Amino acid sequence: MRNKSLRLALAASAVLALAACSASPNEGGAAATPSYEVTANTAEPSGELDKLTWSTYAEPFSLDYVYAFDYADNQILSNVCESLVRLEDDMSISPGLATKYENPTPKTWVYTIREGVKFHDGTTLTADDVVASLNRHLDPAVGSFWYSVYQNVESIKRTGANQVTVTSKTPDALFNESMSGAAGVIASAASMKKLGAEYGNSSGGVNCTGPFELKKWQSGEKLSLTRFEDYWDEGLRAKAKELDFVIMTDPVARVNAMKSGEVDGGWLVPTNAVGELKASGAGQVFFGMNTAVQSLVVSNPEGPLGKPEVRKALLMAIDRNGLVQAAASGYGKRTNSLTAESVWSHADPATREAAFKDLADYPYDVAAAAEIIKEQGVEGQEITITTAPISHDFAVISQATAAAAESIGLKAKINTVTPSAYTALFSDPEARKGTDLYFTSWYLSVADPQEMFSILRTEDFSNYGSWSSPPFDKSVNEAVQTMDQDERFTRSLEAQKIANAEIPWLPLYESPNLLWMNDKITGASPSINFMYYPWAARIGAK
Repeated sequence: MRNKSLRLALAASAVLALAACSASPNEGGAAATPSYEVTANTAEPSGELDKLTWSTYAEPFSLDYVYAFDYADNQILSNVCESLVRLEDDMSISPGLATKYENPTPKTWVYTIREGVKFHDGTTLTADDVVASLNRHLDPAVGSFWYSVYQNVESIKRTGANQVTVTSKTPDALFNESMSGAAGVIASAASMKKLGAEYGNSSGGVNCTGPFELKKWQSGEKLSLTRFEDYWDEGLRAKAKELDFVIMTDPVARVNAMKSGEVDGGWLVPTNAVGELKASGAGQVFFGMNTAVQSLVVSNPEGPLGKPEVRKALLMAIDRNGLVQAAASGYGKRTNSLTAESVWSHADPATREAAFKDLADYPYDVAAAAEIIKEQGVEGQEITITTAPISHDFAVISQATAAAAESIGLKAKINTVTPSAYTALFSDPEARKGTDLYFTSWYLSVADPQEMFSILRTEDFSNYGSWSSPPFDKSVNEAVQTMDQDERFTRSLEAQKIANAEIPWLPLYESPNLLWMNDKITGASPSINFMYYPWAARIGAK
């Protein structure tokens, strides 16, 4: 970890650089926006693979599902462990380890557990494993990162030989949808009990039911998986006999490994390398559906950004259209919303339009932003922006944000940490100490804006800046308890407007999900559902 002071000269040059490449009519000059098409699925493979090698930008924090909360964790876990409900490419849900899910009363979800499913150690999945797996999220001693999904849950009990019933204190429309992600993963109760604190780490491993099983975790180097021959779903039997995830924290090294054939593919392709990868002729970059908004998380309520007007001023000082060009190479669009348009896709057309039509805009206006800083009495105060060498956009966004802060009278310091330390910002309050702001590509696990709004409620685990708005909390709680989907989306409009007015996080832009595969393989969908769906099982030889 190291601190790096940013001088005013750097601030000025970064602002000028962004303005020069801006595509907005009121934010700098014109720039060409690259054209691309969102791909739903790639071609079906023609055969199997002896080995599939995949790059990952960081080592997983944990493969224990209760702590799997980021890209590095879930892109691996999704191939090894499975959830009660399966998340499809279009963000719809289907049966997973539960063959059926029912909502007989507003406060109960009843799951019929699939029979004959084997864990990787050969034992059979039972309803008791389901109860044990889900109940861990309720145990304060465990400290699940997914507790917010379970905060309304009253009990989780086996109610039949192959049946589990979840009872909530209040109706919870998002609970079943959330069972399609890490919050709904089922593991062997016996293995978790035996391994204790070692479960999910490099020495203990995991015991789940997915199409691949974890064989070896060489910390700092790679994770080696093999095909699970007794996997229950013949339609998703892995095409690759072995799967290696190679840890490559240097984005340049990752891109070079893709071009050279050292790795067969990777997620989170640096956008500044898209042209280079295309020109290499070694494979193809695919653009997929995304539920993420690229945002700046405000994490220090005691600092100057604890004031909403200061947050607005900083947002106004960032040339966000220029940022799309500089950080995302034009693959994206500026937004004033913390929810992506895709997560409103299940709403009726009028509601979808209303969700974005009347949002307050924060135009690029450095002079006006500087006046706000003076009015708020925070001129000369310092903010610390924490970043990591994960990809090109992290560096550009941190530097541009620091430049914007300096340009309106604040002081800015960039703190660069390792990718693993950066991941800890999302789970460990101690790791966030001394940080005012950090970048995130915050994806939603379900196609419902209430998932985003839920984590911004007062004292929620992921409300990193301790933002609090009683009207917002009331609106979200009422919407989450609304089981009728159309009515829930209509109710979501209120929280959308409050978040837009208060900007607890600073929304920057939306961008597609990027996937690279070389010209020897095919089969994966570029959709963001790769975080929870066994995507690697579908990849085979062209």
